[in-house]
Amino acid sequence: MGELNLYGVYIPTLLIQAILAYVLFRLVSLLTNRLIASGWIGFPGIFNLSLYILILLLVHYVFLLFQTA
Repeated sequence: MGELNLYGVYIPTLLIQAILAYVLFRLVSLLTNRLIASGWIGFPGIFNLSLYILILLLVHYVFLLFQTA
């Protein structure tokens, strides 16, 4: 992990990843809300939490790939 120094303010990279994952989650949730409304997903709260964690893990993986390159 690490942090970024932005004019003397240290910003954790996990915070940047979480914000990016949230933006992606909101875009993906526009599509999945149709499935929730039609009844294909039984527990929408658990589904949304799992989807956000999955997107956060993917964003973290991409950050790790770019860090080692």
